[in-house]
Amino acid sequence: MSRIDSTTIGQPFTGPPPSSATAPEGGDVGAIQSGWRLALREFMSNRLAVLGMAILLFFILFSFVGPLIYHSNQTGTDILNTDAAPDGSHLLGTDDEGIDVLGRLMKGGQASLEIGLLTAIIATVIGTLWGAIAGLVGGIVDAIMMRVVDVLLAIPFLFIVLIVSIRYGSTVLSLSVVLGIFSWLGSARLVRGEVLTLRVRDFVSAAKVMGSGQWRLVYRHLIPNALGVVIVNITFQIANAILAVAALGFLGFGIQFPQTDWGTQIANSVNEVLNGYWWLVYPVGVCLVGTVIACNLVGDALRDAVDVRLRRR
Repeated sequence: MSRIDSTTIGQPFTGPPPSSATAPEGGDVGAIQSGWRLALREFMSNRLAVLGMAILLFFILFSFVGPLIYHSNQTGTDILNTDAAPDGSHLLGTDDEGIDVLGRLMKGGQASLEIGLLTAIIATVIGTLWGAIAGLVGGIVDAIMMRVVDVLLAIPFLFIVLIVSIRYGSTVLSLSVVLGIFSWLGSARLVRGEVLTLRVRDFVSAAKVMGSGQWRLVYRHLIPNALGVVIVNITFQIANAILAVAALGFLGFGIQFPQTDWGTQIANSVNEVLNGYWWLVYPVGVCLVGTVIACNLVGDALRDAVDVRLRRR
């Protein structure tokens, strides 16, 4: 060992820097990524999620872009071509009024998807605000607000929707509003539960100390941090709304001619299976089931991607 000269004590070190090769190894450190980027990576690694997104995108393009490519008359009847089998002029045949079935599927898909999306938006907005306020305020206000939710959950909403559709008619907007008003209850419960865990966090306490009011806490801190739960719930809301519209249409209270939805098409053609007219029932059934399954696949994958506890290591 070399002797240290007393004259070098206190002098700046001028030798070569220590080699990084001799530094102790602590493992590879990856780049820091945001939570949403990690969630997106987890979502894209799920094959069922990618399949669900592809199916959902297909039906969206099929319903809204398809009519621009495949032209058909959806308002006039053709009694000479009723219940015609699929051929070159009608790829999926015609129904009992001579209307092209493929074009009818596209038109029905537009109404079903629009109602599903509008219903999900209305239900999410109402439910998110209701649940966030109830969870943040707490106490007697929380108890009263959640008892209102319990009362509304006890009412069979499909019965109310039937009454409203009979009284005011069935349109895309009216059905979306009615379904949205009675579909926000589950969203409110989910958001309230999330807010109950968030309101005791340090960042919420810091915001209160800095003078943030109740409304600022809700829309600036609580709702953005509960956004993962909200996004996941939207996909299930869309699927539930599409099924509810299909049920109304099957009962005969769906959208009326010349508009249509997939449930109404099934109701009008369910008896035709016995006559051998398979093209009137099976294609619309595949569209309905495929869309709902795709929404559920996307929702399950989003839940696994957003929730850190369910994320694969």
